[in-house]
Amino acid sequence: MAINTDSVSDTLTPSTGTVNISGYTNTLNTFGFKNRIINGAMVIDQRNAGASVTPTDGQYLIDRFTARQNVASKFSAQQSTTAPAVFINSLLVTSLSAYSVAATDIFAIRQKIEGLNVSDLAWGTASAATVTLSFWVRSSLTGTFGGSLMNSSQARAYPFTYTINSANTWEQKSVTIAGDTSGTWLTTNGVGIELSFGLGVGSTYSGSAGSWAGATYYAPTGATSVVGTSGATFYITGVQLEKGSTATSFDFRDYGTELALCQRYLPMVTNSGNSTLGVFGNGSAPNTTAVDIVIPFLVTPRVPPTGLTITGAASNYRVSDNANSLTPSAITFTSSSNMMAYIEFTVTGATTFRPYIAYIVSSATEYKLYFTGCEL
Repeated sequence: MAINTDSVSDTLTPSTGTVNISGYTNTLNTFGFKNRIINGAMVIDQRNAGASVTPTDGQYLIDRFTARQNVASKFSAQQSTTAPAVFINSLLVTSLSAYSVAATDIFAIRQKIEGLNVSDLAWGTASAATVTLSFWVRSSLTGTFGGSLMNSSQARAYPFTYTINSANTWEQKSVTIAGDTSGTWLTTNGVGIELSFGLGVGSTYSGSAGSWAGATYYAPTGATSVVGTSGATFYITGVQLEKGSTATSFDFRDYGTELALCQRYLPMVTNSGNSTLGVFGNGSAPNTTAVDIVIPFLVTPRVPPTGLTITGAASNYRVSDNANSLTPSAITFTSSSNMMAYIEFTVTGATTFRPYIAYIVSSATEYKLYFTGCEL
């Protein structure tokens, strides 16, 4: 199809999705949700706000990226401002010892991608689509590194390799992977694809690179162990997984969109550390020792939350009926739906049936109240 606009000849090829506009070619899949990785530029860190963590297994390092490890305290991780051109953040991993990885050891960072976001790849069928993984990486070590793609049951895995050629230098990498025509790949709100970057993986969980296998592999055989060198650093950013056999430019989504995508897996309220009252819910007192508060979600969570975490103490939060402010001795999760959550403030001296608002005490310190159980 030809399109003439202001004497400029443009064309659209429906069969391939290619658009040529004034000499610019836009290939298939560069509009919409091109990058299936959320927070690939490492800009959202709701839990840790850039602070270093020595994670437990499954702990979030920044939004959407977790630690995978079977031995504790071998690496730390944090959001970093060291980044390649056009990026502002990366994820930094630092080895805390010179650990000798055993056969059954696993050290990795990973993101579990929701099945609804990769359903069009048709993995597990004869129509399985090819994907390309691209990212920027920097390390104090050089050599062959790797990671893998796995399904939700970890019964199918594709180990991949990449080479870091120069120490302490940003390098861009890409890996093209033919879609898996076997196995079960969820297209629900469960885990569709698990992407891992190995930091030191033993032989039991390492396999031959470049092909699909019916096994649980987090890395290719012989990959460099970051945790094997004390003080070794590993930075990564610009992580993109896209449909097609060619790596295209990174899909920079606006900050608000990226934050909302992250909040699907972590509903949160905060005072943002800006010294103002952070009102976040309202409700009423069923009796003199409790105030029940309803908190509407800004973004529909993946599943209704099942728990609550607060930073600071219960005394950093308040309920008020506009006449009196009450300091809780405890704040507990009650129930939730996909629209809102219910929490209870344990107090003394509430007026039964009177309406109350809940807020975070005015402070330069950022306090957070977030709901758990929505994560993948």
